[in-house]
Amino acid sequence: MASSFKSLSTAASSLRSRLSPSLRTRGGGGGGGPSRWATAGHEEQPKGFAFSRPPPPIGESRKWEDWELPCYITSFLTVVMLGVGLSAKPDLTIETWAHQKALERLELESAQPSESD
Repeated sequence: MASSFKSLSTAASSLRSRLSPSLRTRGGGGGGGPSRWATAGHEEQPKGFAFSRPPPPIGESRKWEDWELPCYITSFLTVVMLGVGLSAKPDLTIETWAHQKALERLELESAQPSESD
């Protein structure tokens, strides 16, 4: 028992020593140099505005782009059409079909005269 534990710990330590440090670090870097996928960015100091566009002066509203109104109207109409269409769709589940068939069978059985008399 002790020899199997010793051989297991020896195998684990040799495997641990063979693993590259790059496999154990997050992102697989381990090279110490700059990463290919995570760079600091192009600007030295961020401007702090979304899409590098400053907000309009106080009291003025932002001018809409020509694509915004059609996009907002289309989005609103899509939501309305989906809401109405999905709420009015027929119930085609197997449970509903089976329930209707069971009710039909019950009606047929109750309509037949009982022969036990």
